[in-house]
Amino acid sequence: MSYTIRSIQPQDNPQIAQVIRNVSAEFGLTADKGYSVADPTLDTLFEVYQAEQSYYWVLVDQDNQVVGGAGIAPLAGKPEVCELQKMYILNHARGQGYAQKLIDTCFEQARKIGFEECYLESTAELKAALALYQRLGFRHLDAPWGNTGHSDCEVVMAKAL
Repeated sequence: MSYTIRSIQPQDNPQIAQVIRNVSAEFGLTADKGYSVADPTLDTLFEVYQAEQSYYWVLVDQDNQVVGGAGIAPLAGKPEVCELQKMYILNHARGQGYAQKLIDTCFEQARKIGFEECYLESTAELKAALALYQRLGFRHLDAPWGNTGHSDCEVVMAKAL
């Protein structure tokens, strides 16, 4: 099956929120912890990513059903750094290179608008994602940058753009 990457649209909100909930449940990332699934804005991502220097893309199948997504937004307190956010793909769409294509889309936009580094927070449960981040040149950091609200994300990484 082939998929397409496009900018998030208002009607995508319920589908991408459900993707994030499903993938989070698959990996045991519960809402009572500091993971994306607990974000109060999870059901309004289109609106969230209308903020300045914020972008979100969804991965859709041929029926325009959302199967994944990823975005970038400025990291508070570090104007030269963007944060890779809400990178989730349903199980049946993984392993086909689309995660890297989503991240490449994020990097391209981040460079275009002048970000110098990309930061991310993740967790050890997401082994395949962490391996991809390392292949793409992300390095592990000793401590988080800023206060993103994702306190249970014990893996913090950054990459020069």
